Amino acid sequence: MIIELPQVGESVTEGVIGVWLKSVGDRIERFDPLVEVVTDKVNMEMPSPVSGTLTAILAAEGETIPMGAPIAEVQADGELPTDAGDTPDSPAAVEPSPDRIGSLLTDVAPVGPTGSGGPISATPPPKPARSDQPRRYSPAVLRLADERGVDLERVQGSGIGGRVTLKDVRSFIEQTIQSPEPSADAPPAHEERAPLSPVRRMIAANMVRSASEIPQAWTLVEVDVTGLVARRQAAREEFQRREGIGITYLPFVIKAVAESLKENPLLNSSWDEDAIVYKRRINIGIAAAAPDGLVVPVVHDADTMSIVGLARKIADLTARARRGQLDLEDVQGGTFTLNNTGALGSVLSQPLVNHPQAAILTTEAIVRRPAVVGEGIAIRSMMNMCMSFDHRIMDGAEASAFINSVKARLEAVGPDTGLY
Repeated sequence: MIIELPQVGESVTEGVIGVWLKSVGDRIERFDPLVEVVTDKVNMEMPSPVSGTLTAILAAEGETIPMGAPIAEVQADGELPTDAGDTPDSPAAVEPSPDRIGSLLTDVAPVGPTGSGGPISATPPPKPARSDQPRRYSPAVLRLADERGVDLERVQGSGIGGRVTLKDVRSFIEQTIQSPEPSADAPPAHEERAPLSPVRRMIAANMVRSASEIPQAWTLVEVDVTGLVARRQAAREEFQRREGIGITYLPFVIKAVAESLKENPLLNSSWDEDAIVYKRRINIGIAAAAPDGLVVPVVHDADTMSIVGLARKIADLTARARRGQLDLEDVQGGTFTLNNTGALGSVLSQPLVNHPQAAILTTEAIVRRPAVVGEGIAIRSMMNMCMSFDHRIMDGAEASAFINSVKARLEAVGPDTGLY
């Protein structure tokens, strides 16, 4: 039975094999963690969908695999034995069979990317490779060799048929560091190459896709949040006592964004070449920093929640994001993205739209400065909001209508604004 890399979201097209948690020949039960998979959305442990014996691993650790591609072979309980001679290098091992499983079970616990190594097979120890045949390398091996400047012809392979694995390349690098050879092409001493992590590589690919596929326009408005600042300050102590969490500005902003999306549904849509797809649910993604890179957990049905409900949800999602404990459902289904860049001290930014959504909004740092109020000048708490949007889906009029709707709602926050 062929096990495939499961689909985890409409915008996720590939994943990186982090580390295999089982070895060829191991007995596995249904729901046992089988392999760690890294995507630009979430890091996760993929459980085995069946009980049986792991007979072959078809994807090497560190290798980038398209969603739906075969990654392992399992002899399920009650299934007739298959030919153990099929290996990752043989067509029979990678060609999809009619009996395949690629649906991910929901009860998974995500983890960060760890480990390294090459493909494993159930076959006996390999015979030496013939010197007259060209050597073949996996994408992960080629990528690591390129990053570290390794001549793969100098690496002794320990894999099937003398194939060079990731472990072989890393061992060669370690030996080279311990016994360096003088080289005229050595990098300058004041430079250091830092190999990209799987998460960083995927974030980069997603950003390139956003910038290259979406014609993005940008707009900015100033928001007088003096009333919002006062309302939060007045509620902080009681809120902490009753809820056990702090109250930030973010739930107020999410509430305003969700209500404005209901009024301006074009912003809650996506491009589909021959149509614009309107989303019925308002699911707001919140960009958050995590140990291995940026993640965007999603507040589902944000328009149905109160300020307090939003605050609880945000606290839970951000805490689990920092610990690397988000579940798949926590990062799926986002229809609009909000990024609080002001927390980093930014007063102006130009975000990239989170493909395939229609727009992304940032809230910048709140700054006290003089502003015209009526016929006079007063010190007010001012905040910039910046928005990038897909110009295929909307024009400036629609984008401005939405962002000014958010502005009006935030400026209307006062001492009587309800939290529950």
